[in-house]
Amino acid sequence: MAKERLYLFDTTLRDGAQTAGVEFSLEDKISVTALLERLGVDYIEGGYPGANVIDDQFFAEARTRDATFTAFGMTKRAGRSVGNDPGVQAILNSAADAACFVGKAWDHQVRIALEITPDENLRGLRETVVAGVEAGKEVLVDCEHFFDGYKANRDYALNFVRTALAAGARWVVLCDTNGGTMPSEVSAIVADVLTVAPGDRLGIHAHDDTGQAVANTLAAVSAGVRQIQGTLNGIGERCGNANLVTLIPTLLLKPGFADRFETGVTADQLSDITSISRAFDEVLNRAPARQSPYVGTAAFATKAGIHASALAKDFSSYEHVPPESVGNERNIMVSQQAGKSNLLAALKRHGIELSKDDPRVEKLLRTVKEREARGYSYDGADASFVVLARGILGTLPEFFDVESYRASVERRHNARGEQITVTEAVVKIRIGEDRLMSVAEGNGPVNALDLAMRKDLGQYSDRIADLELVDFKVRILDGGTGAVTRVLIESRDGTGERWYTIGVSPNIIDASFEALYESITYKLMKSEAA
Repeated sequence: MAKERLYLFDTTLRDGAQTAGVEFSLEDKISVTALLERLGVDYIEGGYPGANVIDDQFFAEARTRDATFTAFGMTKRAGRSVGNDPGVQAILNSAADAACFVGKAWDHQVRIALEITPDENLRGLRETVVAGVEAGKEVLVDCEHFFDGYKANRDYALNFVRTALAAGARWVVLCDTNGGTMPSEVSAIVADVLTVAPGDRLGIHAHDDTGQAVANTLAAVSAGVRQIQGTLNGIGERCGNANLVTLIPTLLLKPGFADRFETGVTADQLSDITSISRAFDEVLNRAPARQSPYVGTAAFATKAGIHASALAKDFSSYEHVPPESVGNERNIMVSQQAGKSNLLAALKRHGIELSKDDPRVEKLLRTVKEREARGYSYDGADASFVVLARGILGTLPEFFDVESYRASVERRHNARGEQITVTEAVVKIRIGEDRLMSVAEGNGPVNALDLAMRKDLGQYSDRIADLELVDFKVRILDGGTGAVTRVLIESRDGTGERWYTIGVSPNIIDASFEALYESITYKLMKSEAA
C-alpha cells in the first residue's frame, strides 16, 4: 500500500524567534536555513517581512535551495484594502515562494482583540488569500486560537476553515495557540474538521504549554492532518513549540507512523539530526539539553550496572531505536560504544573515506573525545573537525606556522582630549624560510588579530582575499572570571560557502586566535582543492 506524504513546515526563524533570550541576526538566519535544508524539511518560514530590518534583508532574495521559502504575516487590517495594507504588501513583494497569513479563528478574539465583527474578519481573510494567490504565492493560513475557538463556537471556527479553502489556500493550519489542548481533544476536533476540509489540506501547529506539543501533533496526524509545523529543538514563545527534532525520528522510525507515512527526510538525513540539533544550539550559543529525546547525550546513556549488563547482551533491552539511526551514540558506564560509525560518517561528509578498522580512526576518535572533554564541540564546527582530522591522518598541508602573537588594548585620551580605546595586534608568521611580521589596529583584540594575520601571508595572501568573518560567539563553560571559554567563529568566502571553527582556552584571546587560525587554514585547504 502506498504511503501518504507528510509535509514538514519549520517555523524556527519566525515562531522560534519569539523565545525569550533568542535574537537571530541576518547571518544566524542564513546559517539556520542551511541546517534546515540539510535536514530536509519542506517549508522554511523565515520571518515577518516588514516587521524589522533583519527580516526585510532576509526576504530581499531567495534563501532556500530545496525547501519552499515562506514569509509570515497577518491578514489585512480592517478598514484597509489589500493593496493599501503595508504588511500584506511586504509579504507579496518579498522573494518568498509561499505566504503564511495568520488570522483569528475564535470569534471572541475577533471582537475583543481586533474590535471588528466576525463577518468582517472572514471578509479580510478571503481578500488576503485571494491576493496571495493572484501574486503567485502558495498560500497558507494559520488559524490562530483554533482549538479554543472551536470549543467556544464550533460553527465559526469551521466557517473560518471553509473560507480560507474556498479563497484558494493550499494549507489551513489548526493552531493550538495557548498550548492547553489535550491530545484526546485534538483527535476529536480534527476528526470533525475533516467533515469540511480534506486532510491533505490541513496542518497542525502546537505549542508546548502542557508539555504535550509533540503528542498533540502526533494525535493530529493520526486523526488526518498532513502538514506538521514545529521548530528545531522545540524553541518558541513561552514553553516552546512542537519539537521537529523529536517528531521527525518518531515519524520515520516508529511503525505506527513509518508504515503509513513518508516525509522528505531520507535515512541519511535522519542520521544527521543529532549533529544538526547540536549545531543549532551552537548558533544559539547555549549548551544542548542532555536529556533531549533521540539527540541528547543522555538519550542512550546507561549508568546502572544491571542495565549495562543487559545492554552488552542485547542493545534493545534499554534502547527503543538504534542510536546510530539518529546520529547519536551509546554510552555505557565509562566507555563509549559505536562512536566510530559517527566519526566515519562525518569524515565521509567531507570527502575523507576510511575503513572502520583503520588504526588512525581509533586515534582520531580518542582525540575527539579527549578534546570534547576539555570543551570542544565539533557538531557545530565542521571546519575545525576537518583541520583536526587531516592533522591526525597526516594529510594536512603545511601552509604557515605562527611563531607568536601579541594583542594589546589601551584606553587613553586622543589629541582632542576624548577618551578612546585602541587595540593593536602583532603576529609573527613563518612560511617556509620566510619570516613575516604584521601589525594591525582593530576595533577589538580579535578584529586586530584577524587583520594582522591576513595582512601578509606571503604567497597565500591572494587565496584568502575573499575570506570574511561574519559572526563571533563566546560561551563560558564553567563559572568564574578564570573559566574555560569556547569561541565559535563563522566565516564565508566569495563562493558563498560558510564554515565554523572553534577555539577553547581559559584565555578568550587564545581561544579566538585558535578559531581564526583554523578558519584561515580551512580556507587555504579549500582553495588548494579547487
